[in-house]
Amino acid sequence: MSAPNGLNLRVGLGFDVHAFDGSGPLVLGGVTIPDAPGLAGHSDADVAAHAVADSMLGACGLPDLGSLFPASDEQYRGASSIDLLRDVMTRIADAGWSVANIDVVIAAEHPRLAPHIPEMAANLSAVVGAPVSVKPKHAEGVGAVGRGEGIAAWAIALLVSHESD
Repeated sequence: MSAPNGLNLRVGLGFDVHAFDGSGPLVLGGVTIPDAPGLAGHSDADVAAHAVADSMLGACGLPDLGSLFPASDEQYRGASSIDLLRDVMTRIADAGWSVANIDVVIAAEHPRLAPHIPEMAANLSAVVGAPVSVKPKHAEGVGAVGRGEGIAAWAIALLVSHESD
């Protein structure tokens, strides 16, 4: 889509969900949250960083995170999702796009996320080079997340390019 100022804009939506398994520390938005069970995943299972990455990849038409960094590839076992996000940023830039902003929602019944939100937003903003807002939500007892079985995250990214589509 071309905006009135001649910029090309694209929007992408990312989603991720992981169940708790207690196997390691809980990492969200690059923040290790103390005294919380970890999430099951091949990498560090950072659902916020994964949703952000997929939102950007989708906006510029690149393959999703699981295709780029498959769980079947042992080099990504235990990988930092923030490092994977940095790799995604390189791919976004190589495709001619930059991030205007990203909005993230993290749904979790526990642990309490509010004290960690500013650091999550700062970490994600530093990696993507643009404002990232992060909002914690509760699923109010509905579904697996509402029963406290895991954590889910959604992200929407606005990307901009000065080149024509």
